[in-house]
Amino acid sequence: MSRTSRGQATSVIFVLPADVDDASMPSGGNVYDRRVCLGLAAAGRPVREIAARGSWPRPDADTCAALARSLAAVPDSSVVLLDGLVACGVPEVVVPAADRLNLVVVVHLPLADEVGLAPELAADLDARERRTLHAARAVVATSAWTANRLAEHHGVSPDRVHVISPGTDPAPLAPGTDGVSRLLCVGSLTPSKGQDVLVEALAAARELPWTCDLVGPWRRDPGFVERLREAIVRRGLDGHVRLTGPRTGAALARSYAAADLVVVPSRVETFGMVVTEALARGIPVLATAAQGLPDTLGRAPDGGVPGVLVPPEDAPALAAALRKWFGDKELRQRLATSARHRRGMLATWNESARHLARLLGQLTT
Repeated sequence: MSRTSRGQATSVIFVLPADVDDASMPSGGNVYDRRVCLGLAAAGRPVREIAARGSWPRPDADTCAALARSLAAVPDSSVVLLDGLVACGVPEVVVPAADRLNLVVVVHLPLADEVGLAPELAADLDARERRTLHAARAVVATSAWTANRLAEHHGVSPDRVHVISPGTDPAPLAPGTDGVSRLLCVGSLTPSKGQDVLVEALAAARELPWTCDLVGPWRRDPGFVERLREAIVRRGLDGHVRLTGPRTGAALARSYAAADLVVVPSRVETFGMVVTEALARGIPVLATAAQGLPDTLGRAPDGGVPGVLVPPEDAPALAAALRKWFGDKELRQRLATSARHRRGMLATWNESARHLARLLGQLTT
């Protein structure tokens, strides 16, 4: 269940989902976990990984027992990072370990904030997360919005919650296609990411000359994907909207290079790494104002905004924004200029890792 990096006695233990490197299931949380592992090693804090297999955040008894055994094998006083997807649903495993280990929980998305949960399940996950976070020595939130949410909702002391946002890789400016018509939406095909709202907006704006690629894994919610396919056909958008499946590495870079506008129609988004990936290439963004997205979009040094924000779950507003994008050349030029200026302000993954290394160092002094 574990994989060891060569390093010194000061190595950090990181408990993370076993699918962290599964190219068929990419996610922002997995990218964050992998990049900070690499960055910590580069900053002199090698990582020994514990790959937690199972269905998180609701594992079966055997999976819980395996995680408990892994934590029991960790030497006393060790610094242990735990991905919140693994840790927050199993306080019965994590809380007892907090008595002898320096536990740091990394929260990408509060468990109960996932879209579509039954109320009783959301309440149970919420209570479990609260117990886990109160037992942790420190909590890492991947955005200021998430940090505030955890402090206010769970009553975690703000001085124990630390914001360490995702970094961004430098990238060349995207040439785009014709500067207007190629739309790109990147993210797991799930209700949280709101691709169904985007399809409704595109149907309302189908008179415009666009094509749109929905890039992301299908396996997390097959029922949602099937409903999405049906909506695309029913709305007469087949041939205009493509579900490409997951793309990573060079294939994903090519998708960004061809994009004129990146659309982020999320219902829930605590940070939105797709936004910074677009801005790193100078691509304007049309996004919802969900949770952390406005902060992630930010402003250029001159105050210009590199994108447009609309309310979540508002297909008419999204369609109206698309029409304005197509109909206002001056707007497109202004957004593109601000996106290019914003790209120089983005934090790097090395910076994120250094901030995390400093926090972990404080726990052992």
